[in-house]
Amino acid sequence: MRPSARSAALAGAALSVAALIGPAPAATAATAPQPPAGRYLNLHQCVYNGPFLPTSFDLMTTVVPSGDGRFGAGTNVSGASDPGPACGSGDGAYELNVYRAVESYDLTTGRYLNLHQCVYYSDFNQDHLTTTVPATDFKFTAGTNVSTTRDTAPRCGGGGGVADLIPLLSSATALDLTAGRYLNLHQCMYWFDGRRDHFTTVAASGDGRFRAGTNISNTPDTRPSCGPGDEQYKLIPLLSGVKALPVG
Repeated sequence: MRPSARSAALAGAALSVAALIGPAPAATAATAPQPPAGRYLNLHQCVYNGPFLPTSFDLMTTVVPSGDGRFGAGTNVSGASDPGPACGSGDGAYELNVYRAVESYDLTTGRYLNLHQCVYYSDFNQDHLTTTVPATDFKFTAGTNVSTTRDTAPRCGGGGGVADLIPLLSSATALDLTAGRYLNLHQCMYWFDGRRDHFTTVAASGDGRFRAGTNISNTPDTRPSCGPGDEQYKLIPLLSGVKALPVG
């Protein structure tokens, strides 16, 4: 069947328009759907101990790289779970301690990352210990998890008589993984020269003077947000840090 003159004219016009417009543009990186960064949050807890002294013994915890790379921690988001903690080498005076650990959290299993911060204190050693994951010693465990519900109270070990849990500094922070692209994990390190004692916070607690600004956001944080400390424990910027981890 031969096309009518009108059909032929319309077809010719369509070809002319297509020639002017050209082929449809390919999807660009900005418009193409982005793959997820990774299934697992591998939360590394690196604990260092200082030298034994006549009146004190100092433990120090990092979860992200600090300004001093010797006390790094390999926390990351990945498609695979990490088999062991990746930590810095220390500085000669401070070396890795047995309380170092890593826990892999499947980000697809719930809406909330419930970040548990457990802070312990030993009167005998005049020393704090902070944990965020189950440590190698169950007495100092911390209940961080991914869940469909928010945790409202921290789950921590009992300390076992070696050290006591400090409720004022311990906390459970429910972070909504759907609220932004980045988990901005903040690490705030404080030091009291009178007792030669470091201690770390990674989230808010009952004592705002030692808060850490961990959050979920569409913007990566580049500087740690920390409380000012108090008249004894002072913020140490060199050992504090923040890492923006892609979770969305």
